[in-house]
Amino acid sequence: MSALKNDRFLRALHRQPVDRTPLWIMRQAGRYLPEYRATRQRAGDFLTLCKTPDLACEVTLQPLDRFPLDAAILFSDILTIPDAMGLGLTLDEGVGPRFTSPIREPAQIARLGVPDPEGELRYVMDAVRLIKRELDGRVPLIGFAGSPWTLATYMIEGGGGDHDFKRAKQWVYAQPDDLHRLLAIVTESVIQYLRAQRAAGVDALMVFDTWGGALAADAYRAFSLNYMAQIVEALGDEVPTILFTKGGGHWLEAIADTGCSAVGCDWTVSLADARRRIGSRCALQGNLDPAILRAPIPVIEREVAATLNAFGAGPGHVFNLGHGITPDINPDHVAALVAAVHRGI
Repeated sequence: MSALKNDRFLRALHRQPVDRTPLWIMRQAGRYLPEYRATRQRAGDFLTLCKTPDLACEVTLQPLDRFPLDAAILFSDILTIPDAMGLGLTLDEGVGPRFTSPIREPAQIARLGVPDPEGELRYVMDAVRLIKRELDGRVPLIGFAGSPWTLATYMIEGGGGDHDFKRAKQWVYAQPDDLHRLLAIVTESVIQYLRAQRAAGVDALMVFDTWGGALAADAYRAFSLNYMAQIVEALGDEVPTILFTKGGGHWLEAIADTGCSAVGCDWTVSLADARRRIGSRCALQGNLDPAILRAPIPVIEREVAATLNAFGAGPGHVFNLGHGITPDINPDHVAALVAAVHRGI
């Protein structure tokens, strides 16, 4: 395996000096790129794209061939784990994820097993190994998983359509012991999954807590942060770890206290405030509002400068969006963003 030719991203996660702020973009491989859409059409459907290592590798590398980004992120989906548990995942264009066998009764929890990362999820590990070989040390590769709470919401709700999370929140307040049992199994699954990605060659690991911000403060700590902290502890410090809770600005200090290498910030948080609150405990990742990419290029350049200025001088910042890039974005605007970050403040 070749040594990394560009290690800015990893140096920033370790809060070491870099020559310029590194960046990557959540969902950087996706529908805003015409080359992705062409590969997706060849695959036939999204799950086939995810489960075919050659195609997953192809779309992982596409944004790096177009933009001088400082990291690649494995092309996959957070719902691979519940799919491997036998819940029957379908992903239809314009409908979103659905499970044919959602968790609706506590008795179903006992029938869940921890998927074998080199068995049911081997296609992910094969993709990691292939991507690392094709990258040939160009940039680091990020592996990832959904947070246990986020995965559990999809498993209980049966999909992602109800953002009120009526069923999942009923478990929070009416049957918390059952929810903890479910989360324990999902947490062990995430730990094994991320360890396997690390063994396959990823250089950093990220946990996407997409729906943690939907919880009240005490519930967030009990049902989301508690389990992410267990993941960070189990993974240790062999590779850097990033925790990202969308809508998690209230809990930045608590997230940093898990021992993670970096806290991801969405666009509702000032990076200046986040840095003041977290101090030297860990790095920060974020946090431009993805909607700004719809604006004229001079506005994008201005907002990039404002984001860099908000973090200020010194190490420990990975530039990113505050959430994923959306399919309607013009790739030329992404190119302008990347160039503006590289120019600096």
